[in-house]
Amino acid sequence: MCLIGSFLVLKNKLQNVLTILNPKLFAPHLPSKNLTTFMKTKLLKKLLPLILVFAVSSCTKNATEEITTLDRTLLTNYDYSIEETQLAQKINDYRVSQGKDTLIMVNHISCKSKEHNDYMIFKNKISHDNFTERAQNLMDVLGAYKVGENLAYNFSCPTTVLNAWLNSPGHKANLDGDYTHFGISISICPSTGKKYYTNMFMKK
Repeated sequence: MCLIGSFLVLKNKLQNVLTILNPKLFAPHLPSKNLTTFMKTKLLKKLLPLILVFAVSSCTKNATEEITTLDRTLLTNYDYSIEETQLAQKINDYRVSQGKDTLIMVNHISCKSKEHNDYMIFKNKISHDNFTERAQNLMDVLGAYKVGENLAYNFSCPTTVLNAWLNSPGHKANLDGDYTHFGISISICPSTGKKYYTNMFMKK
């Protein structure tokens, strides 16, 4: 069985939280004596997800976890396989055929893609788990403000996986998307021999 998945995120400037910090802008109808209670309640609702993300991100890394936004090291070395190079070329050839600019390969993005492949192999599943953290990492380290991701599992070669992505509206939207850079990793599960694909896109 072959599987694919796609995801997209835009940079979040936390405007909602900033609005809550000035409750008169958010709820001018409230009496002044109720604003303190209103602010506390709203801030708790807004900040709780951020606290939870930080708690997850700050755990010690091990084989079951991916490097998160707290690790802002620029990764510069990636040893591309023949198939990874072929897939990158096929994606750019497709974009040119559609009148779009080619994408620039970035080793850091490929390293993050490889980390996610390793995670999926360890978990024995294909998923976009921790995509928010990967996207935030590209925003922090590379200055991205738009990030997308295509995944695939158990496809035999770059041609078959690209055809599958092109036949899926969500994946095709990433391939056609307004991006400037990308990275690719293809990893093989040592116990099953199945291939895992992660292809991340960004615009900066």
